[in-house]
Amino acid sequence: MRILIFHGYLLRGTGSNVYNASLVRALVDMGHEVHLLCQDRDAGELPFVDAVGRFDGAGLSVEASREPVRCTAYLPDIGRTLPVYVADRYEGFEAVPFAELDDEALDRYLDANVEAARRVAREAAPDVALANHLIAGPAVLARAIGGRVPYAVKVHGSALEYVVRPHRRRFLALAREGLAPAGGVLVGSRHTAESLWEVMDDPALPERTRLGPPGVDVRSFRPREPGEAAGRLHALAERLSGSAPAGWGGEAEAPDALRAMDPRRDRIVAFVGKLIVSKGVDLLLAAWPLVVAGQPDARLCVVGFGTYRDALLELSAALGRGDLEAARAIAARGRELEGGPPGELRHLAAFLDGLGGDRRGRYLEAAPGAFDRVSFTGRLEHDDLPDLLPACEAQVVPSTFPEAFGMVAVEAAACGALPVSAGHSGLLEVSRTLAPAVGEDISPLLSFPVGDSAIEEIASRLVRWLAMPPAERAAARRALSDAARGRYGWERVAEGVIAAAESRLDELPRPGGQATASG
Repeated sequence: MRILIFHGYLLRGTGSNVYNASLVRALVDMGHEVHLLCQDRDAGELPFVDAVGRFDGAGLSVEASREPVRCTAYLPDIGRTLPVYVADRYEGFEAVPFAELDDEALDRYLDANVEAARRVAREAAPDVALANHLIAGPAVLARAIGGRVPYAVKVHGSALEYVVRPHRRRFLALAREGLAPAGGVLVGSRHTAESLWEVMDDPALPERTRLGPPGVDVRSFRPREPGEAAGRLHALAERLSGSAPAGWGGEAEAPDALRAMDPRRDRIVAFVGKLIVSKGVDLLLAAWPLVVAGQPDARLCVVGFGTYRDALLELSAALGRGDLEAARAIAARGRELEGGPPGELRHLAAFLDGLGGDRRGRYLEAAPGAFDRVSFTGRLEHDDLPDLLPACEAQVVPSTFPEAFGMVAVEAAACGALPVSAGHSGLLEVSRTLAPAVGEDISPLLSFPVGDSAIEEIASRLVRWLAMPPAERAAARRALSDAARGRYGWERVAEGVIAAAESRLDELPRPGGQATASG
């Protein structure tokens, strides 16, 4: 089967980039022919991309690197402006949030992609197609192939929550245009489905919505014994040494940060994701002295890049030297430090304001040594994570903003690391899916309520997990891995995409029960 996919962004990093790269790899492995529109200028370096198509005015040239060609990545000529959902940096582009684009720039972006998609569809003759994000991929395919090629829409959370919801007057019509011809609409969780239905206000949409979460590469994400995990972690550090220069997220820092950790000696806890305010990394950093006070051999590895990176480094430095006033000032400025409007980090502020007496003294005593045990790697590629996560005993996903799905939590669980996730949205649905595997005693550790006590909640769960008898913890790690690897797989995801495009919705699960905040 020939499949056209419109993504419009990169094929490495986080979120929808990883989703599309993994989906394409699965489709190719299943024997399908994929035609992928993206903006990854290094797409040809990926092992599943056999050819790259570039547009030059009205012309299209395709250069194959190997035969047979099962996947061709096409790079529409959109100029230097790349519309994004949240402020970020993309090498080679001027990344501008959709809401800040003027109408002329938005039209130029849409027109360039529509023409490219139309050209690819004419030459490749796809059987089905997939559009990613609520905007602008679905509208691009609606204009380029609507009524001629059946397509599905995969709704990722960012476009819905950061663009269409707060700017309905401007973007709702564009979103509706893209959804109308779709054979099926895929969401990662019940939470995203309900948010989508509320925003779109289309009574017919629930009947076309089906569950289509991301998957996990079960061949790569798997547990490893401490010795093997240490070897692979240090091999990753050596592989990254002297590779790409520091750029998007500070890759040059990664080798030393990884060399500082050894799972035979350290109890490694990870964060993997974008370094932006909504990911809640400030909560984890503030919790870290409490964790180390309870488990002195705990070590934190922060993996990611983003606009809040510098502020998080400042917060770590302030807490590490016991300067709670400086930390409180960072909390007060909040999103202003990533280029957004002023707005306090309420939960961090509440924690700092509540530190007093002996509790304050114990925190300040633990903080200097705790932040000596924090490593920031900068950006790692998704393909690097199977060499990191098996060395970890836990991973924290502290997002304060709704998440469509908890893919990073699933990948951690597949490697035998306990995912400690915020108790809301798609994250909570993943926690509830994994809970039966570990039983009543351990399942409460999978999720924490996001509120003014979130920092203590994170710390208490990590300390309890790390203090558990080794045999009990090892059994729980095996159970988590078996559950995650058994339930999620990219081949199933790929089959669901094709079924949704062809309107075979009876074959796909409806979004399940509502996820609410845990308490």
